[in-house]
Amino acid sequence: MSRVKVQFPHNNPLYIADIAVRITDINYGNHVGNDSILSIIHEARMQMLAHSGFTEMNAGGNSLIMADVTIAYKAESFYGDRLRIAIFADDIQSGSFSLLYKIETTRGDRTITIAHASTGMVCFDYEKRKIAPMRDELRAFLSAIA
Repeated sequence: MSRVKVQFPHNNPLYIADIAVRITDINYGNHVGNDSILSIIHEARMQMLAHSGFTEMNAGGNSLIMADVTIAYKAESFYGDRLRIAIFADDIQSGSFSLLYKIETTRGDRTITIAHASTGMVCFDYEKRKIAPMRDELRAFLSAIA
């Protein structure tokens, strides 16, 4: 079986989020459910945007919409884990970009990789209901480290 792989750039992340695993993230297997990982990266993205003075409805003059997502699960995560989500920008185009998420936790003296994820983000004009060109403020934010 071929597995999806998320390739991270060799630069520093745009942002690092720290998110605790909630009891509602746990499934019947007593670990974080696959659907919760998607919610966790959404929360991390929202924290990054808010930290930079943006929202998904106004990121430097652009609204953002998620076009695709890839998640590669690496290890289990459990209630009480504190997840460190490093977010990187990649593949910055005229109206889209990718955000890459490296999700890790620490147990004792070990760092454990929980998942790698990628979201394809598109600049979107909700009034015209179509893709929009990326504005300079968003491009500058994404390119600051990318």
